[in-house]
Amino acid sequence: MIDIRKTLVEALPKNLLLDLEDRLRAAALHAFDVVQQELPLNRKRSREAEGQIRFRLQEQAYEEVVREHGGDLLVDGVMVGTDLKVFQPFARFAGSKAGIILGFAAMPEPRKIPPKNQSRAAGVTLNVSLQPSLLDDGKSPRSSDIFALFLTARDRERAGRIEEIAIGVIGSDYKDFIFYESLEAFLGGYAEVPATPDHGGKGGAAVKLRATRKPFVPPEVRPDTEVGDRIAE
Repeated sequence: MIDIRKTLVEALPKNLLLDLEDRLRAAALHAFDVVQQELPLNRKRSREAEGQIRFRLQEQAYEEVVREHGGDLLVDGVMVGTDLKVFQPFARFAGSKAGIILGFAAMPEPRKIPPKNQSRAAGVTLNVSLQPSLLDDGKSPRSSDIFALFLTARDRERAGRIEEIAIGVIGSDYKDFIFYESLEAFLGGYAEVPATPDHGGKGGAAVKLRATRKPFVPPEVRPDTEVGDRIAE
């Protein structure tokens, strides 16, 4: 049985995940701002409109970020080794032993499988290789790639906020997660690269590592912003 977590870590750059977190949190806040400032809707319709705008902004942000980090968007939306097509941006990242097809999805709430659509149903067909019990007849399709999702769940109590971001792999029958970790826990699997001192004997400075990224702090939790005041109301 393949080690799903290790395979994901080997294929997905840590900075890719950090940038996705920043951009998708910002997109959620932007959606809230647009609805509050531009759309004269009642509370129910405002939340519905916010959900639609949030997903489209997050989906576009996802596509832009994966490209920036070298992800290969599926050509013509065709799943690798199949005749199945997808209509959402899925990107492939190569690993040492297996590739990762990474997509984006919004969960109704943390750890709840996102709604099944044609694109995700096509994606999870790759995960049959993770479930040996389905391969007893020797005729089932096999693939070295794993289909995974970068997942977000909106905060149902605080508008414009994201309650949880996670990495998940859904089984090929689309009934449950066969791997799920919050992004915070998942990032703990990336080993820090130690600094390499200069041993050249010429007085050179040690190699400096990139400074640790500060966690994203949405404006609505900063006391000096108008957004925070508006949400508090």
